[in-house]
Amino acid sequence: MLHESFVKLFWLHFDSVPEAAAWFHVNPVTVRRWLSGWMDVNPMAEKLLIIRARGYMPDDTRWTGFRIDEDYAVIVTPTGRRFSPKELDSWAERVDEYHALKRMYELDYIPVRSNVVTPLPFRGGRRAKEAQGDTVTKEKKKEYRKIRAKRNK
Repeated sequence: MLHESFVKLFWLHFDSVPEAAAWFHVNPVTVRRWLSGWMDVNPMAEKLLIIRARGYMPDDTRWTGFRIDEDYAVIVTPTGRRFSPKELDSWAERVDEYHALKRMYELDYIPVRSNVVTPLPFRGGRRAKEAQGDTVTKEKKKEYRKIRAKRNK
């Protein structure tokens, strides 16, 4: 990263030198030397600044547009929706509860995946042509069970 690029990115994400020094875990004098150009910027500091500028998300196409807001401790989606850590933690419990209710009442509806944004990478060219999912009748479900029972014998 060029010195000028580092300085511009630095002032976009930090309000003061002491704040940046605390974030980089260095002395304020070191940050001032980086900004003045008297000393080369530590390559790890450059990487950390780029990570902070990207919002801490990995460099993967599936995370495009997502970011983490440090001030509010939330993940921000590309549409602007915000999820707190406690809300994300409760999602697993909600999904487990949903599947338990589905098994308990033998619901036959299989929802279509509507949140597929991009196909997963590195699948060896075996991508699904369209989203899988359909409503299955009880009769069809019984047929599936009979076929599965015959296979297991």
